[in-house]
Amino acid sequence: MMIAPDIEANGARIPALGLGTWTLRDEACSDAVQWALAAGYRHIDTAAMYGNEDAVGAGLRASGLDRDAVFVTTKVWHSDLAPDDLRRSAEASLKRLGLSQVDLLLIHWPNRDIPLADTLRGLNDAKRQGLARHIGISNFSARLVEEAVRLSREPLTVNQCEYHPYLDQGRVRAACRAHGLAFTSYCPLGKGDLIRNPVIRSVASTHGKTPAQVVLRWHVQQPATIAIPKSGNRMRIAENLDIFDFALSDEEMRRISGLAGPDGRMVRPSWPTEFDGAT
Repeated sequence: MMIAPDIEANGARIPALGLGTWTLRDEACSDAVQWALAAGYRHIDTAAMYGNEDAVGAGLRASGLDRDAVFVTTKVWHSDLAPDDLRRSAEASLKRLGLSQVDLLLIHWPNRDIPLADTLRGLNDAKRQGLARHIGISNFSARLVEEAVRLSREPLTVNQCEYHPYLDQGRVRAACRAHGLAFTSYCPLGKGDLIRNPVIRSVASTHGKTPAQVVLRWHVQQPATIAIPKSGNRMRIAENLDIFDFALSDEEMRRISGLAGPDGRMVRPSWPTEFDGAT
């Protein structure tokens, strides 16, 4: 059984590869969580907005693993960021998950209509009240990372953002490194488009790995970087974890990073959002 190494970030130890669960529902979701944990995953990512926290909780319980063996992340939706709303959202998430505490609670998206100082106060309170062991942010630009770090009295451990070889996230990643935050890549396989890319396929052939394994290896080989690929397929879930027995060369890392372009972003919300750069 392969186990992902941990990333250390401002007091948190987070497995470098986790199971993303966005779009998974009901039994398909609980099955995927069980398969992942049986394969060696020790990091599961969900969110209130996903509508699957109850299924994630069922999968956690069915795994038979001790609670402390699994790092569980959930998120508060951008409409619930006023302090009282944030607390209620976190408490509801815990009830659905069947947990007394999550390992990591994130702001899912920033909300321009709710003062960030209020949101960070509510997030800090959630940690102090024992609802979460660690706290962090998601979809924050470099400028907002700086502001959030300044406003938070508790250490922030993660910024979770879209990231894959088609999207250069250098600016926000640098802001995270400057403040000791890990960077979690969602949509790490570029919604599957990358597995058909000739550069990726060539590198995969060299290493006897799948294109998806090469892209995930590219993620975790970068400093303080975590990837959370989503899959409901038992074989692919296991394959996605099988990336810690090889390494990409510096040249291969550069070739893959060189795939980034001005139209690389694939996730854009319907509300106004601040992104770094042209992408």
